Amino acid sequence: MKKLVLALVIFTSIVITSCKKPAGEGGNSSIKGNIWVEEWDATYTIHLSANDRVGMNEDVYIIYGDDVSYGDKISCSYDGTFEFKYLRKGTYTVYVYSKDPGPSGTKAIVKTVDITDKKQTVDAGEFTIKD
Repeated sequence: MKKLVLALVIFTSIVITSCKKPAGEGGNSSIKGNIWVEEWDATYTIHLSANDRVGMNEDVYIIYGDDVSYGDKISCSYDGTFEFKYLRKGTYTVYVYSKDPGPSGTKAIVKTVDITDKKQTVDAGEFTIKD
């Protein structure tokens, strides 16, 4: 009988610890932020600041935890803001693409964001990209 009780305790402990949900959708938290677009000349040497603007319709990507590719993508609102809703506790990677004078022509602007509580809204801040 003692062996059966011990086995049940061990089994229950394993089940409880394996039920921890990883970062991702299904919670009550969110990550928000905004995009600012800087206008540059074709060689990226002169900043045409008079043409800077909010990042309307810019795509924003999120990676859940240790995933290798993005889990969701949204477009910014008319005012350059974005929000990923219904997230659980965990670590997230949020990124946008910016034009770049390098060989690929683009580069990722990346931020790591931690959600530590239920019903938490985390501000990822401003992402500044070049156009």
